[in-house]
Amino acid sequence: MESPRTASRIDAFSKFAGNTVAWLTLAMVAVTFIVVLLRYAFGIGVVWMQESVVWMHGAVFMLGAACTLQREEHVRVDIFYRNLTDVGKARVDLVGVLLFLMPFCLFLVYASYDYVAASWAIREVSRDSGGLPYPFLPLIKSVLLLMPVMVFLQGVSMLLVAIRCLHSR
Repeated sequence: MESPRTASRIDAFSKFAGNTVAWLTLAMVAVTFIVVLLRYAFGIGVVWMQESVVWMHGAVFMLGAACTLQREEHVRVDIFYRNLTDVGKARVDLVGVLLFLMPFCLFLVYASYDYVAASWAIREVSRDSGGLPYPFLPLIKSVLLLMPVMVFLQGVSMLLVAIRCLHSR
């Protein structure tokens, strides 16, 4: 498969994932409204709903990371980068992805795997009475593996674009 097509497919996947997970913010607002209404209007507390807001919040950030990177909306110390030529930017992206982004993503997968696997193995549920039942916690913890894989893929796209830029000069 040629690199421009591969990069654009990865970019499309990142955009789709980011746009999809962005809808969780609307769900968070709705669930928070319901929690507040139930608590203050009816005196009813629903623990699993409160927990779900926290987990949705985490999922928005983690599953939206690749999309944020793809759109170049991530935090970057941009003192020199913004003034570089396209070739200079491609060099910085190439080095940054190879030396920092990809090793960090691999480390996150390595460091998180046993934690996530244990959650699935013990069929983990919330510690709070009335909290989230199985399989919600293991599913949410699986995002710890999914996020670095998605960001790594976006890094592959960035590498392909940088290499293409360097070869076209």
